[in-house]
Amino acid sequence: MNKIKTILVDDEPRGLTSLQKLLQMNCAEVEVISCCDSAWEAKNKIIQLHPELVFLDIAMPGQNSFELLRDLREINFEIIFVTAHSNYMVQAFHLSAVDYLLKPVEDDLLIEAVKRAGKRIEHKKESYQIETLLYNIQRKTGSQKQKLCISSVKGFLVVEIQDIIYCEASNNYTNFYFTNGTSICTSKPIHDYEVMLQDCNFVRIHKSFLINLEHIKEYIRGEGGVVILSNKKEVEVSRRKKDLLLTKMKEYYKF
Repeated sequence: MNKIKTILVDDEPRGLTSLQKLLQMNCAEVEVISCCDSAWEAKNKIIQLHPELVFLDIAMPGQNSFELLRDLREINFEIIFVTAHSNYMVQAFHLSAVDYLLKPVEDDLLIEAVKRAGKRIEHKKESYQIETLLYNIQRKTGSQKQKLCISSVKGFLVVEIQDIIYCEASNNYTNFYFTNGTSICTSKPIHDYEVMLQDCNFVRIHKSFLINLEHIKEYIRGEGGVVILSNKKEVEVSRRKKDLLLTKMKEYYKF
């Protein structure tokens, strides 16, 4: 089996040493071809060595990892971010379907991240995750202007969050419905998207429905009530979710 040519990037020597040892112990399929302690060195090594996978620390002096990626003409390698960053940064990773590891790195999470990267390399799928992540990082002050990377049978679909009207659970799958009348099914459960979109004005109003507050056109009172969305879809609100919905609506619409 061909090994995955890999570059490690971290401005802390201890971080580089620790990650390299973890890879040696847990990921025999990985071949570390270079260790870099700055974005400048990483850029040169990436251009020179053509890695298939890069472990990239975010916070580096001089130039951070996002600036490094914007400087590269082409990103034709997989990336696993290694970070100790804020909750917002983690949310941006989730929305963009990008792999990340929190410091200190845990063995089992490292193994799973490498396996996912290996599958993407093997199938040579066109990846929009990094492009989506960089877009979201630039727009971190306005959640509804962010994008979501939705995994599908064909790969990934990148959509603007404001164009999602609602999500509907279908066993362990989730169906997305959009303003242009289209829909898509993804293999992730609706709970995963509830967590991802909790800071983007989405609210779970029923075990089967996650809705975008921006697309509520009417609320009809009842035991739980019913919301009518911008596409005229009527969705029942479960009794135990009624108070949460009304609270979220008051926060969003300021009434």
